[in-house]
Amino acid sequence: MTAPVRFPRFYVTAPAACPYLPDRQERKIFTEINGGDADALNDALGQIGFRRSQTVAYRPSCTGCRACVSVRVVASEFAPSGTQARTLRKNADLVPSACQPWSTEEQYALLQQYLAARHPGGGMSTMDETDYTDMVERTPVTSYVVEYREPDQAGRPGRLVGACLTDRQNDGLSMIYSFYDPHHPTRSGLGNYIILDHIRRAADAGLAYVYLGYWIEGSARMQYKIRYRPLEQLGMDGWERFNPDRQNALIANAVAPSANNSSRTGKDGLPNGQRHYRFDQGK
Repeated sequence: MTAPVRFPRFYVTAPAACPYLPDRQERKIFTEINGGDADALNDALGQIGFRRSQTVAYRPSCTGCRACVSVRVVASEFAPSGTQARTLRKNADLVPSACQPWSTEEQYALLQQYLAARHPGGGMSTMDETDYTDMVERTPVTSYVVEYREPDQAGRPGRLVGACLTDRQNDGLSMIYSFYDPHHPTRSGLGNYIILDHIRRAADAGLAYVYLGYWIEGSARMQYKIRYRPLEQLGMDGWERFNPDRQNALIANAVAPSANNSSRTGKDGLPNGQRHYRFDQGK
């Protein structure tokens, strides 16, 4: 008999320097996503902490370290903080649109500005236009690029100031990678606004969650994820909410992170793209 859904074959990367915490080694477990059941497989793997990159789903599998924690915002119960409410008001004139997962020169130019300013020397800084096209267009699942544009004088979508590659899963939106204008003279909090807009989109669509990827305590540039409530984390016993007192303490610590906690990548992405993963089909 032929199984209705192919059980995935998993692989493990070779150890490499951790891009988030100093003096540690990272290792990932990964599998390929393709075929007619790609959306269902991506949904199932997302429930146990996997992230997607092109046709690969991966999650950390590091020896002696569990610092990377999958987190998701409960969209239906989200209430913005005072700072988040101000960010929403300041950027309320932006024109967002969900586009087909096709790369554009305009998107790539914005990504280059973002990486040069926010993550110089990081693993993604060497991406060329072909790499970016692969990141966006090589998707076997339901995904799109949400663009954020300033209105022109007629109120029509104008200059691109932000974008996010997003997967739609059966229970939520998974933010694969976002970027924005890092030098905008008048807009602040564009990165946070993109997350807030995804929370609104999920709630409007009746989806329960927005998946933010991995939160890493001790990695300063990953601390923005801790500021959204209610926030759930994936542990040994499944998904559970952050303890409010602990989350308050983490948010307070995130206000002025130590310079010693900077990371080479800045947020979860794919420093080496698909080349990071090697499938040995003979084993």
